[in-house]
Amino acid sequence: MDFYLTAILQGLCFSGIALGIYISMKIFNIPDITTDGSYTLGGAVSAVLLSSGYSPLFVLLIAMLAGAFAGACTGLIHTKLKVNPLLSGILVMTALYSVNLSLMGRSNIPLLNFANLYTLLRIFDNSNLNTLLILLLCVLSLVIIISYILSTDFGITMRATGNSETMIRSMGVDTDRMKVIGLALANALTATSGYLLTQFQGFADINMGIGIVIAGLGSVIIAEVFISRLSITSVSTSLILVIIGAIIFQSVLALTLSMGIDASLLKLITAVFVLLIVSLPKLLFKKAL
Repeated sequence: MDFYLTAILQGLCFSGIALGIYISMKIFNIPDITTDGSYTLGGAVSAVLLSSGYSPLFVLLIAMLAGAFAGACTGLIHTKLKVNPLLSGILVMTALYSVNLSLMGRSNIPLLNFANLYTLLRIFDNSNLNTLLILLLCVLSLVIIISYILSTDFGITMRATGNSETMIRSMGVDTDRMKVIGLALANALTATSGYLLTQFQGFADINMGIGIVIAGLGSVIIAEVFISRLSITSVSTSLILVIIGAIIFQSVLALTLSMGIDASLLKLITAVFVLLIVSLPKLLFKKAL
């Protein structure tokens, strides 16, 4: 039971990545590869500051600001230098590898003997249940904040930028600024995932972000299946489904490992799983025709 509870906890930790990719890909139609670097950046900042004795809540703020700065860099390269958004993300992600390594000073920082977010509040004797409560509070807070932002006039303008950039620009809206802010917000959420998972697993590693974008993408695709099938239009409900998608994604991977599959094949299994999620709806639709 603890094995599957751990998978749920990891899914909740990855909620920030899923929400970030939902904003960048589904709202702005930008495939943002900065995710791999900003996720590690959130973990690196968290590890360095927590090991220096800073408060977990203060560290969260700094990690989110660091992620937002990385996303803003990608946005500025794309909008001001007119570089392809995919290439812009790759450039920033590549640069962040050196930045993260310089911040950490080494490839791995353990956090087992330092206070963290999950030790701030003690309600249950079982550490996993205690962590679950804290993660639920964190994820709920993110959903409420992002739902509110996307429901304001500013948020509606952001969404309109992704739906019809030409139209919204003709109305006098600075679409470049909207893209920069949107990517900054998306990567702030991604860095939050790095912050949460670093403390959950007890260490930060320079390679922790490699291929992590696929986990967020898989979560969003799962959510999109539910959103389209149920004809969901509510922003808050869509965000909740994205989080459920992250939990389902991690639970399926946990189930696969529990069947005795070699852990070294996990990345391959992840890629195949995402491929199935993407292709099955289209194959089923063709059969229906």
